[in-house]
Amino acid sequence: MDIASAVDTLNPKWKVLLSQELKSQSFKDLQTFLSQQRETIYPSIDNVFNTYNLLDPEDIKVVILGQDPYHDVDQAHGLAFSVENVQKLPPSLKNIFKELADDLNVDIPTNGNLVAWVKQGVFLLNAVLTVKAHEANSHKGRGWENFTDATIKAISENCENVVFILWGGSAQKKASLINSKKHFVLSSAHPSPLSVYRGFWKSRPFSQTNDYLISHHKKPIEWAL
Repeated sequence: MDIASAVDTLNPKWKVLLSQELKSQSFKDLQTFLSQQRETIYPSIDNVFNTYNLLDPEDIKVVILGQDPYHDVDQAHGLAFSVENVQKLPPSLKNIFKELADDLNVDIPTNGNLVAWVKQGVFLLNAVLTVKAHEANSHKGRGWENFTDATIKAISENCENVVFILWGGSAQKKASLINSKKHFVLSSAHPSPLSVYRGFWKSRPFSQTNDYLISHHKKPIEWAL
């Protein structure tokens, strides 16, 4: 599948919300760039819009924003921080699970597939949706940022009382796109081993999220996997 075909199969509701961005020169340039790549790209193109296709805009309760996909074999599948079944847990995901266990007093999950979160309304979005194999952040500045900015703006404008979890500096730069008067923004250090001690531990994002959802008469997320 090429990127144009992936766009063709994009969730129709997202196509409507992102119609202007999909027609933009920035997105056309991005498609050209991706079509010209001869190296392996992760995730596979048919999984690039996985989080969009699994979750309608009106069902979003939580947005967790990452940087870009995992760049090793058979890890990334279009959901930020999530890995395919039976894959070894990446360091950042291990730390997320440690904080989850500490925050909610649950067992640390052993499977890193987060589809169960998405099905409850957790939109797992990376700022950049593709990456060259074995080269982190290699598709930065190619146009995905404009697309995901448009996504965040659309969620902010069209949804109510969403929790936005921004981990790390690159995610926190997106805060200006979010209407904090009608949404709840949680920011902390990134869960990567390089920054986890700078404020990620004990940040309690999972309990804070559920407290907010309950206070706005929404069903909390069952975070335990």
